[in-house]
Amino acid sequence: MLAKAATTLLAASSALAALQVDLESPDSIKAAARQVAYDLLTYYKGNQSGMTPGILPGPPPAGDYYWWEGGALWGTMIDYWHYTGDTSYNEVTTQAMLFQASPPQNSYMPPNWTASLGNDDQGFWGMSAMLAAEVNFPNPPKDQAQWLALAQAVFNTQASPDRHDTTCNGGLRWQIPLANIGYDYKNSIANGIFFNLGARLARYTGNATYYDWAVKTWDWVEGVGLMSESYDVYDGAHVEYNCTDIFKAQFSYNAGVFLQGAAFMYNYTNGSQIWHDRVTGLVNRTIEVFFANGPIVEVSCELEGKITCKTDMLSFKGYTHRWMAQTTQLAPFTHDLIMKTLRNSTAAAVKSCQGGDNGRQCGFRWTTGGYDGLTGAGQEMSVLAALSTLLIDQIKITGPVTNGTGGTSVGNPNAGGDPNPFQPHPPATTADRAGAGVLTAFVLSSLMGTLLWMSFGWGETAAAPVRRKGKKLVKVPRIRTEMVEVLS
Repeated sequence: MLAKAATTLLAASSALAALQVDLESPDSIKAAARQVAYDLLTYYKGNQSGMTPGILPGPPPAGDYYWWEGGALWGTMIDYWHYTGDTSYNEVTTQAMLFQASPPQNSYMPPNWTASLGNDDQGFWGMSAMLAAEVNFPNPPKDQAQWLALAQAVFNTQASPDRHDTTCNGGLRWQIPLANIGYDYKNSIANGIFFNLGARLARYTGNATYYDWAVKTWDWVEGVGLMSESYDVYDGAHVEYNCTDIFKAQFSYNAGVFLQGAAFMYNYTNGSQIWHDRVTGLVNRTIEVFFANGPIVEVSCELEGKITCKTDMLSFKGYTHRWMAQTTQLAPFTHDLIMKTLRNSTAAAVKSCQGGDNGRQCGFRWTTGGYDGLTGAGQEMSVLAALSTLLIDQIKITGPVTNGTGGTSVGNPNAGGDPNPFQPHPPATTADRAGAGVLTAFVLSSLMGTLLWMSFGWGETAAAPVRRKGKKLVKVPRIRTEMVEVLS
């Protein structure tokens, strides 16, 4: 009898502690978002003595999170500030974004992470810097790198010739170092972020060169088969098979990053029909695949009987909510369908926030009407994004600005140092080649241990499982930093 009473009391206590929000009230949404933001930042230790600013604890085994997710975190916090007006975390956000920028190039390629760096990893930080410029997030001190220039630096390094080759007729590889497993893989998220940044820089600066890069990237993704005629966005393909072995896992952030980028292209081209059609196709298919029953579901790993999502994947829902919400500002014809979808998803999301020590930590599954026991920074980011973006319909939220409509961030088209994709390279002299040879020999010698370490799979990406393709065994990269095993 006493045990039953204690159980009842515990359940009642948990219900009272659960996240409470009235989605009809902007004040209630802001209050709930403030609580989730606080809970999210409890996972961040970079502002504590002796810890590294900008990153979540990791990478494994030191913690659960890889470097890129720090960049995603600060993009979420910039959006949180933009939608709610809460400045509580602006200082820590700025410190984090600048610390990881890696001066003097400021292209988000810090030495601590370059041995396992992915184009998508770097790109997430670039998108957060771009967002800061677009929403007029308070500018850094004048003697520090500026938001727009940071985004340009990332784009410039990714547009440089050394990131592009003729395999698969173009496209960015997943990872940058040639010794990494991901170097053999060209995927949608790396190319989607590059497309996304190009579209946004074109709109912000008015420089058509960015637009041209975005068009070229979209055309490659379609042409190679990573995006189907029905706007399914698949994960990637291997260079060794000329990208014909399409890995057809679908994740919401792949669709979302192309949707947001297409909306920027639609806006930049003053509503051109081709981008109208592409936005429409992506909106409809994204909702069909990921919001089929109301709340967003990561269909490739959030299975009915079990969850196979890795830590990275537990954060994807929030990015998709954020990017879909901003799509409505750039392509207003999408507003009613998208916001209805996001509202239903958010209503389910907040019901998952009934766990953890404080009774309001958020879970991953949003389809159960309760807490699933999976708590983490990614889950908090996702619910924070879902709540914050609903304010688009509650209060006046300005859309992304440009340098002609009130944007104040200072840019630098040559940011990122050499190479610069907007200028041709001068021919190398004999002295240049001789000096380069000496430097190359030195660098190769000093990095040999690192390359061996990485090539044996001891770095960020472990040895790959395989799948059968005919009689051949084919390595299947994990999505981002993990591996999945699939039988073809």
